[in-house]
Amino acid sequence: MRLLAFSDLHIGYEVNRQALQELPAFPGDWLIVAGDVGETLAQLEWAMDLLGERFEQLLWVPGNHELYTLPGDACPLRGVARYEAMVETCQRRGILTPEDPYPLWPGEGPATRLIPLFLGYDYSFCPAGMSPEVARSWAAEEGINATDEVLLSPEPYPSREAWCAARLKATEERLEQLSRDERWVFINHYPFRYDLVRLFRVPRYSPWCGTRKTENWHTRYPASVVVSGHLHMRATDWKDGVRFEEVSTGYPQHWNQDRGLAHYLREILPGPGVVPPGDEGPIWHR
Repeated sequence: MRLLAFSDLHIGYEVNRQALQELPAFPGDWLIVAGDVGETLAQLEWAMDLLGERFEQLLWVPGNHELYTLPGDACPLRGVARYEAMVETCQRRGILTPEDPYPLWPGEGPATRLIPLFLGYDYSFCPAGMSPEVARSWAAEEGINATDEVLLSPEPYPSREAWCAARLKATEERLEQLSRDERWVFINHYPFRYDLVRLFRVPRYSPWCGTRKTENWHTRYPASVVVSGHLHMRATDWKDGVRFEEVSTGYPQHWNQDRGLAHYLREILPGPGVVPPGDEGPIWHR
């Protein structure tokens, strides 16, 4: 029994959608889907129905693309209402979400709690001291303005950073109720640490990639693994004895279709048996 993970399936692209249809079954294994399945509720339903037939249990966290409200979308909900509709869609299918009790991993090994998260971002992944407004201006100096600014509504919050702050506060309150005698696997669409945001082609896209408020969560809490996506830059890193797994697939140009999607499933648990002695990485996954 394994816990596997991938993210950023982007099934709005026919190549990615077809590859997902060709994914074989993995009886008995659990699967993390760490956001950016697609842009519509219908795409999420289609993908989760397909994956639900191939895995024992699914865990889903939202990415930014799920929260887009596209012109003419059959589901015109925005912001929190849109997120809640997607959570309900998953829960009806028995899929675990950030709104469900955090499950204990039923596989072999030490007691490990799986913690799916929705935290968002607050524009703090940028040079220190920048306000969100300055961070966006800093990105714009290189012609970068994320699609989120148009399509990802924070309603009813006044801003995306306010929504992020609320999600952080609520999540921290839940985490404080958990046993520190267990190991934890954090699952979030966005990376936890700014130093792991490696965007060689568009480095100033980083303000839309997470929050510095999570940078010490891997040591503040008893984490063994942190799973994320979003970057389309697959890698394994070790920080302070904690394994960080970036598990995204990406747009068609970001992965090798000849290998098939099964090649890009990352084993989270049991995972590697040997922990490196110090900070190591990245180990790139092509």
